Amino acid sequence: MVHLNFFDRVENLGKKMKWYDFSLLKGTVFFATLCLITAWPTFKDLIFLVDWYWYLILFIVFSAPLFKKMYS
Repeated sequence: MVHLNFFDRVENLGKKMKWYDFSLLKGTVFFATLCLITAWPTFKDLIFLVDWYWYLILFIVFSAPLFKKMYS
């Protein structure tokens, strides 16, 4: 039995997934976030305290490697 570290396990799991599984995962995270916003007032207050441009900066930082990988 081979013991893989966490990142190797995640990569192996990603290879087993189909293209639509990734879309389902994104949708799940989106709706879980909406659920937290509506069900937990403290989380909603925390989300709305952050200025919009911080979300834009995080989007650019996290999406840049993906775009680089897609177009290289």
